[in-house]
Amino acid sequence: MAKKDEKNPLEPILKASEKSRKQALKNAQSVKKKAPQKRKSPVKRKPQNKKKSKSFSFKKHIILPIFLIAFLYALWHYRYTLFYFVENKIEKRYEVSLDNEMRVFDVLSGHKNLLYGIDISHYQGRIDWEPVMKIQDSFPVSFVFVRATAGKDLEDRKYKQNWKALKENSIYRGAYHYYRPDENSIQQAINFINTVKLEKGDLPPVLDIENVPSTQSIDSLKLGLKRWLNRVENHYKVKPILYSGEDFYNRFLYEDFEEYTIWIANYRFLKETIEPDWKFWQFTDKASVPGCLTAVDVNIFNGDSLQLKKLLMK
Repeated sequence: MAKKDEKNPLEPILKASEKSRKQALKNAQSVKKKAPQKRKSPVKRKPQNKKKSKSFSFKKHIILPIFLIAFLYALWHYRYTLFYFVENKIEKRYEVSLDNEMRVFDVLSGHKNLLYGIDISHYQGRIDWEPVMKIQDSFPVSFVFVRATAGKDLEDRKYKQNWKALKENSIYRGAYHYYRPDENSIQQAINFINTVKLEKGDLPPVLDIENVPSTQSIDSLKLGLKRWLNRVENHYKVKPILYSGEDFYNRFLYEDFEEYTIWIANYRFLKETIEPDWKFWQFTDKASVPGCLTAVDVNIFNGDSLQLKKLLMK
């Protein structure tokens, strides 16, 4: 039997072991409280997409050249319209700074061997015809075109009044129809025929076409114009005159309407002389004429008085 106060020789080792275990547990709890910072994973580079590379190559070598060719074709196809637009923009700046009345004087002075005239509608209001006999008090008015109708059912509000006044003042007169491209051509011809009673000594009827249609093709427009012209010619027994802007005529009408007498509108500031194939040239819509309350269109007839008389109704 052992003695009562004798110590166990392993006791120090056991105590040290227990102390170490507690310290380790304490350290573990402390580490647990502080969450370790996660390391950022390196950014992985995506492998090059071979399909995307092939798609880009297709766009570069096929689609882009096709688009470029289409763009160049559009520029060529609409060259007249683009040139007309750009030139108009440039020339309008000149017109702001230069006196338009001086241009009217210069153009009329440059055609002293030809005849001068104006065209009017209800937009000019009531006209005092006695002072109208001369443009700028220097250039005699030899003829006047009057708007009679527009579209299939419109009659100009001042037509009858102007038409009668021209006869009373012994001025050569002509009537024109403003063509609306999206309305029926035969109905428009009937509207003109029912309104205008041409007499011996009057100028031939005029068809005014200025705009492209919005609901039909250009070919349909040409067909409609032909129908109007034929219907009116059959009624009055004289070939009508065709009025249009220079760009519009060259682009859409020239090849199919060469047999008609043409009346061309060209307001370009740098245009100074009438072309040989133009029977009438409307060179401005901004002239001031005594007796007219608003600006007036001024025209030049490409001929003398004898040639104008040959054009009149027989």
